[in-house]
Order: sequence, then C-alpha cells, then structure tokens
Amino acid sequence: MNSRPLSLEAAGPQTISRRRWLGCALALAGLVAVEGCAAYRFGNRSLYPQDIQTVYVPIFESDSFRRNLAEFLTEAIAKEIELKTPYKVVGSPEADSVLTGKITTDTKRVVIEDPYDYPRETQINMSVEVRWVDRRGAAMGQPLSIPVPEELVILSNTGMLVPEYGQSVSTAQLQAIQRLATQIVSLMESPW
Repeated sequence: MNSRPLSLEAAGPQTISRRRWLGCALALAGLVAVEGCAAYRFGNRSLYPQDIQTVYVPIFESDSFRRNLAEFLTEAIAKEIELKTPYKVVGSPEADSVLTGKITTDTKRVVIEDPYDYPRETQINMSVEVRWVDRRGAAMGQPLSIPVPEELVILSNTGMLVPEYGQSVSTAQLQAIQRLATQIVSLMESPW
C-alpha cells in the first residue's frame, strides 16, 4: 500500500524542500514574465508613432487625364486612416503631420484577348508618389531602401477589369485606389 503524507507536518524534509524550491521557481518565472511584458503595448496605437494625433490630407495632385481619380484616392486614404489608425484626419495644415501625394501614372493594358482581338481582361495600373511629414517638415514613416529622396515613397497597384462580370474601367480604378489607400496607410506604421 502506498503511504503518502497527508499534511506538511507529516511530510519528510526532502518533500518540503522540493515544494519550496518549486514554489520559488514558479514565483520567479511569474516575476520574469510580468517584467518582460512591462513595455508591451496593446491595440493599434502601438503600431503607429506616438507623437502624432492628427493628420492633414490635402487633395492629391494628378498627372492623369482621367477625372476625379485624385479626389477618390484622397477620400479613400482619409477613410482608411480613420478606420485603421488612431489618428484623426483634420482639414487644417496645422495638424501634427501632413500626408501629400501625386498620381504619376495611370495606364490601362489588355492582359487577355479573345480570338477576335476583343479584350477579355484588362489591367488598370496606377502609381502614386507619397510624402508624409511632421509639422516641422521631417519625414515620417519607415526608412526606405530605394534611391529616392528620404520623404518620398513611390507606390503602384492594379485593378482588374473583366467585362463579362459586369466590371467597368471605373470599378477597376476604384479597386486600384482602394488597394493604394491600404498600402499608403500601412506605410504609416512604426518600424519593428
């Protein structure tokens, strides 16, 4: 029959020593875990620079001949900033930071043709130059590894047009604009 001690008084000195050692080890592990998480931040606020509260997004410039692309892109970026960041978009250049940009290219090319040379799938490409600076004019965001001025980022994205699915050039442009807006706002995150 297995005889176990029922209380600490009945336990031998070796059992008490093991329990104390185990208790100390667990307390030390808990202390290390708490200290290791002391600088950890929760929520989307931890992904973005802490010294910025407001962003001014003036209407982007456009080299495109297609109308309203700059306005649609500016609106999509403002909505994306409000949705995914802790920042507030304001209508004053006196904000903590300013996000400016310019649509540099807007092209359309046929990807797939049918046997009669009608386009079956077309790709809309858009490129944008983006600058995010703080109130003093210093560049914000991630450091770049491409040889352009420090505060300038060039982004490009596409939208697909398939007429058989009821898509138009406008829907493809809006798809490219939404992807660009998401890409631009993701550049506002702090580097890891």
